[in-house]
Amino acid sequence: MQGTSGAPPLAARACAWGGTLLFVASLSYFLYAYVVTFGETPSSGTPGAGAVAFNVFLFTAFALHHSVFARERIRTRVARVVPPALERSVYVWIASVLFLFVCALWQPVPGIAWIATGPLRWLLVALQAAGIWLILRSAFMLDVLELSGVRQLSSTPRAAVFKTSGPYGWIRHPIYAGWFLLVLCAPGMTMTRLVFAAVSSAYLLVAIPFEERSLLATAGNAYREYVQQVRWKLIPGLY
Repeated sequence: MQGTSGAPPLAARACAWGGTLLFVASLSYFLYAYVVTFGETPSSGTPGAGAVAFNVFLFTAFALHHSVFARERIRTRVARVVPPALERSVYVWIASVLFLFVCALWQPVPGIAWIATGPLRWLLVALQAAGIWLILRSAFMLDVLELSGVRQLSSTPRAAVFKTSGPYGWIRHPIYAGWFLLVLCAPGMTMTRLVFAAVSSAYLLVAIPFEERSLLATAGNAYREYVQQVRWKLIPGLY
C-alpha cells in the first residue's frame, strides 16, 4: 500500500479521509434529522404500523452490517478482497452510507409520546446535554483517526490498550450510554423520535454482548483485565 517514498498512494489516502469525512457527515445529518424532521408530526392519516415496520427493517439492515462486518472473521475475509490497510475504511464507508439512508428514509410515525414542561423539561434537556458531553468526551479519548481507518495507512497494527480514565473508568461503553441519554430524553418526544430511540437502543443492548465477546477473542487478556477493572457496562452500580 506504500509507494517508493514510503507514503501511502494518493487513492488510498483519499479513500481513508473520504470515509472519515463521510462518517462525520452521517452523524451531522443524524443530528439534523433527529432535531428537525423527526420532530415533525405527520397527519393522522399516515399508516403508523407500516411506517414502524419499514423503520425497523431499515435500521436492521444498518445494524447487521455494523455488527456482523465488525467481527474479526468477516474483517479477515474483507481484507482478502481489498488492501488490508483499507479494510477499516471500507467498513466506515459502508456504515456511513447506510446510516445516511436510515436517517433520510426514516418514515414519520403519527402521534406524540410526550411533551415535557416546567422542571421536567429542563431535567430532560440536562440529561440530553449530559449525553452529548459523554459521547464527545469518550470519542475524543479514543484515536478517532484509527477508528475511521486513516491511521492504518501509515502504521502497523498495535496491541489493544483499554483506557481506564474518564468515562472509560466508570463504564465500559460510555458512548452507548451517552446515546441512550441523547435519544431517549427528548423533552418533545414525537412517535417518530420514539421509534428511532427504541429501535436504536434495543440494537445497542443486543450488540454489547457480541461486541464484548469479539473483544475477548481479539484482545484476550488485555480486555479481561479491563473488565476486571471496570465492572459496569452502561450504568455504574447497576449494569
